[in-house]
Amino acid sequence: MRLHDDDPELPAQINILPMIDVIFAILAFLIMSTLTLTRVESLPVNLPGAVTSRLQQNNLDALVTIQPDGAVYLNRDEVTLETLAKRIQTVKGQKPELLVILNADESVNHGLVVEVMDQLRKLEGVKLAIATRPQ
Repeated sequence: MRLHDDDPELPAQINILPMIDVIFAILAFLIMSTLTLTRVESLPVNLPGAVTSRLQQNNLDALVTIQPDGAVYLNRDEVTLETLAKRIQTVKGQKPELLVILNADESVNHGLVVEVMDQLRKLEGVKLAIATRPQ
């Protein structure tokens, strides 16, 4: 039995449509995953709500978080009230101005929040913003 190959050889083809679909699916996944990473640098706290809250579009250099148990953190590192000012000065370095955002859980004692604010306001060139959630 003889096989006749009457069809001329077809040139090799690479179908790129499935590859494009995969690339777009990966791109969509990366875009969606980066959108959920907007506030990773803060510790989870239950922020108080405020009608007049505004979004700050500044470079975040220092984030002070007060947990419900009264623990104070500077950029995820636990600090005491006595060492907070020195640590902020270290973060500030030679910068003329430093924005410090205060994340305080709404159940934290008001006196502790005022103590932290007082420590921050003693420092020259440090601006203070209080984080809230919009209502």
